[in-house]
Amino acid sequence: MNRSTTNDNSKKKQSIRIWAVICWLLIWEGASRILDQEILLVSPVFVAKRLCILTGDQDFFQRIAYSMSQIILGFLLATFLGIILAIGSKLNRYIEEFLQPLFAVMKAIPVASFIILCLVFLSSKKLSTFIVFLMVLPIMYTNMLQGMKSLDHERMEMATVFEVPWFRKIRYIHIPAIWPFFYAACKVGIGFSFKSGIAAEVIGIPDGTIGERLYESKIYLDTPDLFAWTIVIVIISIVFEKIFLLLLRWLYRKITKRI
Repeated sequence: MNRSTTNDNSKKKQSIRIWAVICWLLIWEGASRILDQEILLVSPVFVAKRLCILTGDQDFFQRIAYSMSQIILGFLLATFLGIILAIGSKLNRYIEEFLQPLFAVMKAIPVASFIILCLVFLSSKKLSTFIVFLMVLPIMYTNMLQGMKSLDHERMEMATVFEVPWFRKIRYIHIPAIWPFFYAACKVGIGFSFKSGIAAEVIGIPDGTIGERLYESKIYLDTPDLFAWTIVIVIISIVFEKIFLLLLRWLYRKITKRI
């Protein structure tokens, strides 16, 4: 009974989402017809046609692959270093105090300022990776540190009393406690990754990237291309987020599964 109810609810939520998307597409189409200025607001039908044409271009998927690889690399590097620094801060409060001003500044500085500053000493080809790294690192570090501080000390003491091996402590106490914080950091971090990474490409204009095409669309007032590439960014961001979080959940179940 509970399963059927859950399935019904999930289907209902999915249908509401589809309805909402259709509704906003109709609003977009209506606004486009009322405005009747393609250079300002192009029709979604025309954007869809332009998107189909773009998929036939030779470098379309190459641009997507290159931009995604740079953004994902920055995200993974920030995730790895964020976890390492959070562990260090948990073990030694002086490390936490030392890093606190740095991450406070990193959170406060606008993305555009970071991009312009980094262009002084960094190649535009690697700019998006570095910017994504800088944007995601504070999120990952803060969440992981909070997760580590939320550990149940009573369970830890009990595990120590019963001489539970260290790897079992990590598997059944540490990981479940940290998991919600890590999962939330990944979810927020992926969104920030694509926003900041593409912004870096638009300003740095490296060859063979999505950001370069967005910049060209703006220069030549090519609104259909601008909307089409924006939709591409939204799609690849959502697809990567869904796949990555699905793999994370699968890995978490495998690790914490009791034999």
